[in-house]
Amino acid sequence: MNNPPIIEAAEPRARLSVGKVLAAWDWRRYVIYIGFVVVFLFFAILLHDQGFLSPNNLLNIFRQTSTITVIAVAMTFVIAAAQIDLSVGSTAGLASVVTAMGISAWGPIPGIIAGLAVGALVGATNGALVSLLGIPSFLVTLGMMGIAVGVAQWITASAPQPILDDTFNTVFGSGNIGPVPGLLVWSGLFVALGAVVLARTKFGRQVLATGGNRTAADFTGINTKRITFQVLLLSGIVASIAGMLYAGRLQSGRFQWGAGDELSAIAAVILGGTSLFGGSGTVIGTLFGSLLIGLINNGLILAGLDSSQQQVVRGGIIILAVALARKK
Repeated sequence: MNNPPIIEAAEPRARLSVGKVLAAWDWRRYVIYIGFVVVFLFFAILLHDQGFLSPNNLLNIFRQTSTITVIAVAMTFVIAAAQIDLSVGSTAGLASVVTAMGISAWGPIPGIIAGLAVGALVGATNGALVSLLGIPSFLVTLGMMGIAVGVAQWITASAPQPILDDTFNTVFGSGNIGPVPGLLVWSGLFVALGAVVLARTKFGRQVLATGGNRTAADFTGINTKRITFQVLLLSGIVASIAGMLYAGRLQSGRFQWGAGDELSAIAAVILGGTSLFGGSGTVIGTLFGSLLIGLINNGLILAGLDSSQQQVVRGGIIILAVALARKK
């Protein structure tokens, strides 16, 4: 006789618990994934006649964003540590021409080592000036951006440096592994490694602690100066690898390769949910931030917008996404 009232009382409680779960759900943490799906569906419907969903076009989106993704993975560590690196684009360009010149003079292995040495030198210089002398990373890397692009122009007289080594070109961007473009494999490896290191290792925890509260991190025994040096060194080395990916895909080294990539990488990192003020970071979010930028670029081109219109729409979408992701 009492069963019906009990069932009726249970239903409001169930609805109440579901309401509490929905109210507690922080949708802002997932805005990059929601935004990615919304933008993808929008372009899929709007541009279905222009081949947006064709396998070749979707592969092009991944291929075109892969180098930015590689740079952005390292940038995630830099920003999570409450630093910034504006020199990654010009470092990539310098590394591409040094690698090309090294391959022409000595062969592929010495050329690759020379390119990596460029990134290590730039990253170590940035890291030393910031961590040891206390100069803000914004100013250090802004200056290094000009130095790197100037050196690249100087040593090449602004001329492209062709790369005729087929093995290098195949490994660094031009070739495929089965049906998968090599660039996708490179970006996948960096994303997987970066995600594990940031979320699962002592170094990753120390990076987040340094960016979250440097004073507290110092008191807990973390060498925050060393962490700052290491993330900027890492950023320089990864930027040099990105320069080699440009060189391999385009079969030449040029000082222009990587121009503006620092802004795209920073946008991808922030869109992905990493705090610009440090202390939090997600490499998977960075991947989706990079893909979202590539998705927008591709869709706007297929929609027939000119470059000025593309810039306006792209900027508006990025501002909206960051505004939605911002916590109160």
